[in-house]
Amino acid sequence: MKKDNKKVIYWLLTGCVLIFIMVIVGGITRLTHSGLSISNYKLISGTIPPMNDVEWQEAFDLYKQYPEYQKLNTHFTIEEFKDIYFWEWIHRVIGRFIGLVFFLPFLYFLITKQLTKPTIKKSIGLMCLGALQGFLGWYMVKSGLVDRPDVSHYRLAMHLTTAFITFSATFWVALDLMFPYNKIVNTGFNRLVKVGTLVLLIQIVYGAFVAGLDAGWVHNHWPMMSEGKFIHESVYIERDSLFANLTEGKSGVQFVHRTLAYVVVIFILLIYFKGKKYVETNYQRRALNALLYLVFFQFILGVFTLILQVPVWLGVAHQVGAFLLLSAMTFTLHRFSK
Repeated sequence: MKKDNKKVIYWLLTGCVLIFIMVIVGGITRLTHSGLSISNYKLISGTIPPMNDVEWQEAFDLYKQYPEYQKLNTHFTIEEFKDIYFWEWIHRVIGRFIGLVFFLPFLYFLITKQLTKPTIKKSIGLMCLGALQGFLGWYMVKSGLVDRPDVSHYRLAMHLTTAFITFSATFWVALDLMFPYNKIVNTGFNRLVKVGTLVLLIQIVYGAFVAGLDAGWVHNHWPMMSEGKFIHESVYIERDSLFANLTEGKSGVQFVHRTLAYVVVIFILLIYFKGKKYVETNYQRRALNALLYLVFFQFILGVFTLILQVPVWLGVAHQVGAFLLLSAMTFTLHRFSK
């Protein structure tokens, strides 16, 4: 049987789709403030939600023991609790399902000798990333169960960024199997795409900071911040130092995120126009076109998400836009690599 065959590629792409769904549900979970509704972690039994009134009351009573209920949601009825419980539960179930979809087919392909040694090593690396992602999810939730009724924005950023990186790595391994013979390209251009990818990842981290600090609900104006200022004075005064303001202050974090958006657009414009000189295949041309279209689509989504004060559907769409843009960047980097 041929190694690294189409079935292996479909398996990896299925994982990509599931991670994409996971990120969407995770975005809804965050924007509906549902992430702290389940305060314990049970790998097996946790896949089954409360099935009767007694079990729902037990779950609600457990929720009442933690800061989110005690400081924010004391008015909650059990029906309101069920609404937020659903999103966190489905988020966790999808995470477990992804683990099974990665691990069980991997065992099958391994036993039936359908994987080459490089693909085996890469697959093990992907599963390690998936395990790290699951750990970071619980590590994030724990930060909201102690004193403050919200998760650490640093831990949220680690959790979200790891999901994006896991997707990109999985997509890259699939692309390696789909395009086993790469042509040599200009190293300077390849370096430009790598730097652009890094800048995009930093922007994604800051998007998580904005979400974690609820920084999308301040300075809901564009292109300037409040009072028609490019840099509002609140950017400097929320925390004790400039670094803390730009990593922990709502205004500072939003300022970095909205300013980095211009940098991302500039990088992708550079990649697009410079890359046209080196295009040799339709895939390369499509990759550059996708980057150009998606970056402007994402930029517009970001503007409307801000000025409309982050409605759930638009916040999720903006996160999806970031996911698609990183997908296009990954594809571009692969198609213009050696």
